[in-house]
Amino acid sequence: MAIYNRKEGQEQPYWALGPFKIRLPFVHYRWEKPEFIQALIMFIVSLGMIPLLQEFLGLPYQVALAYTFIGGFAFMLPSFLGVAMVPGWITPAIPVVLLYLGNFEPGPEAIQALFALQFLVFLIFFVLGITKLGEKLVNLVPNSLKAGILMGAGIAALMGEISTGGRLMNTPISLIIGSLVAFYLLFSLSFKILVNKNNIAKNIANYGLVPAMVIAMLIGWSMSEYPVPNIEWGITNPAFGEMWSYLPFAVGFPGLDFFLMAVPTAIIAYIIAFGDIIVGKTLLQSADEVRKDEKIDSDVSRVHVVTAIRNLIHAFFAPYPGLAGPLWTPIQATVVERYKYGRKAMDSIHSGMGTFWIAGFLALFILPLVSMFQPVLPIALSLTLIITGYVCVSLGIEQVTTTIERGVAGIMAIVLAVHGATYGLIAGIVLYFLIEKTTLFKQKEQRIEEEKEDLAG
Repeated sequence: MAIYNRKEGQEQPYWALGPFKIRLPFVHYRWEKPEFIQALIMFIVSLGMIPLLQEFLGLPYQVALAYTFIGGFAFMLPSFLGVAMVPGWITPAIPVVLLYLGNFEPGPEAIQALFALQFLVFLIFFVLGITKLGEKLVNLVPNSLKAGILMGAGIAALMGEISTGGRLMNTPISLIIGSLVAFYLLFSLSFKILVNKNNIAKNIANYGLVPAMVIAMLIGWSMSEYPVPNIEWGITNPAFGEMWSYLPFAVGFPGLDFFLMAVPTAIIAYIIAFGDIIVGKTLLQSADEVRKDEKIDSDVSRVHVVTAIRNLIHAFFAPYPGLAGPLWTPIQATVVERYKYGRKAMDSIHSGMGTFWIAGFLALFILPLVSMFQPVLPIALSLTLIITGYVCVSLGIEQVTTTIERGVAGIMAIVLAVHGATYGLIAGIVLYFLIEKTTLFKQKEQRIEEEKEDLAG
């Protein structure tokens, strides 16, 4: 139970602090058992960043683990500051970020490059948040370029997994079966019908990616694709002292050339992240229509500022290839779906979301859990990227309606996936002005009709 209780139809209680709304567990909202249990398994996804930190930044495992503690702390901030979204990485941008980091030697140079990128992402979110210009700016980006960015990120994510030497090709049985289970549970039309008819299926759906993760891990261990864990007991001991040697304060801050190289990737990361904000608002609106007992505040500017703060923390204390994004879509969706069952199921949207990442942060201290999942961390990362690839490609296709837009988006996506953000943006912008510019000032409906007439002729 919480000290403060919400009156029917009002917003969940909070302490006002400037643009923020402070909420604490057991004070402003109750502890939710299902989200607590889910977090004890799904926190493994946050550990999934460790292999990338080791490969692209050259960090030792214990230092990379310390980075994830900084990330776990930052994950708790949105709920604490009044954001009704479960935060995550800017997952679709990870393949683009990795293409960018591929230009630098693992070690001090890569750390400086990632600091430059993450600091630029902080600046973009902060400026657009405090000026409230975020939504207006992103709406100026043509549909073909939005689609190209999303599809390019999705293609890059899938290419990294299924190409020769990729994780799926190295451990095919566990990842293929895990991916198929995830696709079925998250996207299958037949499973959605089953959820409406069967309580067991509904309970399975509440846990999002957890069943697919567990199945993939069990198969990975049983088929010897991943080593059986050596479970240790006690409290996790991340190397915070050693971590200092791998931060910008020790390796040095980047020069202007690093920041200039990072600009295209930072722009793409923001556009993708803003798409996540729209998805998050849409999910909250669907919940708001069902639950009339709580007023949900989904202020976009606050989301921008809080996401900016998280990226600033990461830039200085744990530069992250995943960056800091506003939404972890699968978890947001599962929390919202359980919230729709009523106040007895979940008292407040904030109680579900707040419980999840507090529990996820606490799980990082439980050495038996961390050591058990350590050998299968690549599974968590791979399933996340494969699902992200599917979602990005499908959402990208939805952005475009004409043959011309689809052509521009498709070419931009391929260039971006193969050659990175800079060349992808250049290709997309050049093709947009070369092909779409002549119809720039016409209504979209008029362009569609004219294209149909041209095709018919």
